[in-house]
Amino acid sequence: MTTPLKTNFVEADAEAIGTLEGRLVAFITSEGTMDPLAKRVDRLTKKALTRLAESDGFAKGKAGSSHVLNFPAGLAAESVQVIKLARKPSAADARKAGAAIAKAGLRKPVTVLAGPLGSVADLSLGLTLRAYDFDAYRTNQDEGEDKKPGLISEVTVMVKDPEAAQAAAAPLVAQAEGVVFTRDLVNEPANVLTTTEFADRLAGLRELGVEVEILEEDDLEKLGMRTLLAVGMGSETPSKVVVMQWNGGGDEAPFALVGKGVVFDTGGISIKPSGGMEEMTMDMGGAGVVSGVMKTVAMRKAKANVVGLVGLVENMPDGKAQRPGDVVKTMKGDTVEVINTDAEGRLVLADVLWYTQERFKPSAMVDLATLTGAVIIALGHENAGVFSNDDDFAEAFLKAAKSEEEGAWRLPLGAAYDKQIKSRIADIANVGGRPAGSITAAQFLQRFVKKDVPWIHLDIAGVAYVAKGTELSNKGATGWGVRALDRLIQDRYEG
Repeated sequence: MTTPLKTNFVEADAEAIGTLEGRLVAFITSEGTMDPLAKRVDRLTKKALTRLAESDGFAKGKAGSSHVLNFPAGLAAESVQVIKLARKPSAADARKAGAAIAKAGLRKPVTVLAGPLGSVADLSLGLTLRAYDFDAYRTNQDEGEDKKPGLISEVTVMVKDPEAAQAAAAPLVAQAEGVVFTRDLVNEPANVLTTTEFADRLAGLRELGVEVEILEEDDLEKLGMRTLLAVGMGSETPSKVVVMQWNGGGDEAPFALVGKGVVFDTGGISIKPSGGMEEMTMDMGGAGVVSGVMKTVAMRKAKANVVGLVGLVENMPDGKAQRPGDVVKTMKGDTVEVINTDAEGRLVLADVLWYTQERFKPSAMVDLATLTGAVIIALGHENAGVFSNDDDFAEAFLKAAKSEEEGAWRLPLGAAYDKQIKSRIADIANVGGRPAGSITAAQFLQRFVKKDVPWIHLDIAGVAYVAKGTELSNKGATGWGVRALDRLIQDRYEG
């Protein structure tokens, strides 16, 4: 598993700046002002920072833009990276500044002169998330490492009060650990991250105080989770449900998270085209996010009760696999006509959602799934699709997502869409055709949500795994949703 980059906070020492090796990072505001530490660099380099601040390139650059002065005279450092800040930098600005440091990073020590930056904790978060690199299976680690962006060996941040900075950073360190845990799970190849391996890694959360229970196929059969089991019938790897409980909030009903964990999705008998199928290792992204949130709340000792349940299956074509035209019965008791075996995620979630409500009686519930390609057509890779039966709950989540800059957009639900998923021979069909594909999938799931339970469905197919990367992530798994959901828990259940 990837170890997140650690940030060391030390007391500001202007006199030591001239002797520091590696890379220095200084900040200049859009108005050209500098804090005392940056001014010290400016004096030692004979006004190099002043000349930069007065240049056209700096003036035209946006807040967060980065400029590098290589081998500056008067310093032992190999370079000075200067980042332009807004006049009053926000937490989001601090995260972007951290990302800019990581993007310019080489395998050299970095010292950040954090003077005018309000939130050094957010700077550390942005730096840690952007520096993440999944390299577990590369064998040429010694070739050209000093030229590879995003790799930093050590980060030190000079601040007035290191202890206060460390305390402020602690909750965000927990968030970063959760995001990295999620990214590792989503990036793992399916021959490594089987359902058994996934469950074993979640069992490791017991060390943090999370209660972990693994339900095997015999248990699921007794519970009546027939639609979940039907998805995995063609696979050699056994289907499982992992139940995680964090009990930090007394006797109150828990907040529940439910994740789709299809460790590999061929589409089953309705097999997918081969082009791009290698990316279907990420079809357990919803379960990955639930796992990351559970790690985060445990690490920061959240004063809330949170349960996370993930349905782990593999969707493979085989002589035992379910077929188009099959009818399966859910744990709730509804029958489903399987029109397309590639619409398997909703079959997994249907049973786990119902079980979650029956067992835990949650105060509210969120499910996450890389559920439909249709949501990518609608929203691209900028926003997750948000569906909800409760306006206040939906607004609370959207507010949390916005504060963490994790794109989310609410889409409608409505009885009219139910017409598309009517079945000729069963209670419901598992697909409703191409029109409004992400909405009809959400309509399907809503049938398994009790009317008195506030519920949100997050279709994260477009944001869980991004080929070109994002501001805070390299290409591949993003960990989208861990920070937004942790923020929701803090605001709604710990406030």
